[in-house]
Amino acid sequence: MKAYVYVTLKRTVLDAQGQTVADALKRMQYQGVADVRQGKYFVLTLEDGLDAAAAKTEVERIAREVLTNPVIEEFSFRLED
Repeated sequence: MKAYVYVTLKRTVLDAQGQTVADALKRMQYQGVADVRQGKYFVLTLEDGLDAAAAKTEVERIAREVLTNPVIEEFSFRLED
């Protein structure tokens, strides 16, 4: 089983890197992009035999305690067999 974890800055936190990319896209005349937010992406390969409920609990714990700074970041994830 794999866990795909997405970590992004909270909406209330200024995303300077995302803003720089958005500005560059506008200068390069790309159309239709209203906003850019940057983040981090992790792929966790989980051990065989871990059931879905246990995997969900463990991935949430890892994301909350290790992969994110809860003051400025939030996360989402999905599990896949």
